[in-house]
Amino acid sequence: MQTSNYINGKWVSGDRNIPDVNPSDTREVIAEFSQADEAQVEEAISAASAAQPIWAGSGLEQRYNVLMSIGTALMDRSTELGELLCREEGKTLPEGKGEVYRAGQFFTYYAAEVLRQMGDICDSVRPGVEVQVARESVGVIGVITPWNFPTALPSWKIAPAIAYGNAVVWKPANLTPASAVALMEIIADQDLPGGLVNMVMGAGRSVGEAIITSKGIHAITFTGSLATGRRIAEAAAVNLTKVQMEMGSKNPLVVLDDADLDTAVSCAVNGAFGSTGQKCTASSRIIVTKGIHDQFVEAMRKSMEKLVVGHALDEKTNIGPVVDAGQLEQNLHYLEVGKQEGAELVCGGEQLELGSPGYYMNPALFINGNNAMQINTDEIFGPLTCVLKAEGYEEALAMANDTEFGLTSSVITRSLSKAEHFKKHSKTGCVMINLPTSGTDYHVPFGGRKNSSYGSREQGQYAAEFYTQVKTVYVKA
Repeated sequence: MQTSNYINGKWVSGDRNIPDVNPSDTREVIAEFSQADEAQVEEAISAASAAQPIWAGSGLEQRYNVLMSIGTALMDRSTELGELLCREEGKTLPEGKGEVYRAGQFFTYYAAEVLRQMGDICDSVRPGVEVQVARESVGVIGVITPWNFPTALPSWKIAPAIAYGNAVVWKPANLTPASAVALMEIIADQDLPGGLVNMVMGAGRSVGEAIITSKGIHAITFTGSLATGRRIAEAAAVNLTKVQMEMGSKNPLVVLDDADLDTAVSCAVNGAFGSTGQKCTASSRIIVTKGIHDQFVEAMRKSMEKLVVGHALDEKTNIGPVVDAGQLEQNLHYLEVGKQEGAELVCGGEQLELGSPGYYMNPALFINGNNAMQINTDEIFGPLTCVLKAEGYEEALAMANDTEFGLTSSVITRSLSKAEHFKKHSKTGCVMINLPTSGTDYHVPFGGRKNSSYGSREQGQYAAEFYTQVKTVYVKA
């Protein structure tokens, strides 16, 4: 059993344990991890409150060195920790290693940002008065992260939090505790005040609720479902807590008649089925204009037939298992819903029995659907997508925007004018041209519109909007 809660500079046990099961081989329990209770959450918040002023007053080089050390450790250990991530979450080996390496890059990027913090000085409209504008830390940040990117997502939240002088109380997802502990061990090994970064593992209804309702939490950053996001916004409003949230998506990949077919198929397969479709940037709706529709569907079907579903650590595997039994059951449910709604299943969707017992399914492709169907409105979070036929570009754009979400979108076209028009009129926070809907950089802002996001952007220099507060000082000589 792992003492998987880190509070006030110490590893401590919780009130009960949960098993961490390998989705590629359910016979393997990686370890059992302890769950925190509400009293331990309050202890973590108190510890963070005491440590935060100490850290906010620390020198810039100390912060730089800490962040660089964490980032370097993650990159150096990306093979080891990537394999661990694959075992508990089901990503393929290249994806797992890549995620851990990218997590390290978040820390090294914000190490550099520590030394780039500048303020503004200007004259007042009043003679003899100087105005100074600076950014200061917010205080204690509640960090709530999901299971689908268990190392990268916490990193892109924790790195800017401590770079800008804040303390952290982090609740990772219960489905991926081993990756959370591994990241926390690296952070705990640094020159940080005890209590600056705390990790409390547990259910959302207890541990999560204690974080979002606490008056000791000054800001909450969350990635997860729309329903949970709404609950957090509701709770945060009571204490006027600052909130940043990334929630649901239903990302459109638009393929126009003039598209390069190989590029279109590659982007569709990568975007829809990479990470087993378990990512917020997945291409869950593929909108294809009628001139290329049939050719595209046939080419995509052939490409999908070559995909190898298997154990996450098998080098031949293209698609690993889904994360757990509940997610598999949900995926299979939506397959039946799609059929009942009248969509045609072209290929895939079968639950698979392989050499080891796991949560395996073939990726599924529907056609002849419409935007009103549940498979095209609900975020399924699995290897399932639907091709929708459009008469032309204008209808394709309208269909792409016809959703309550607005995270990412993409258009595949050789037309510069249509690419420019799509870039300006797609109602998403991130727009891709001749690229998959997934795949973003760590040094630029990330976030969506509508029900996909709430609050300021994550990543890059834009993260300062959330993790700092502005102070304006007037000086009379």
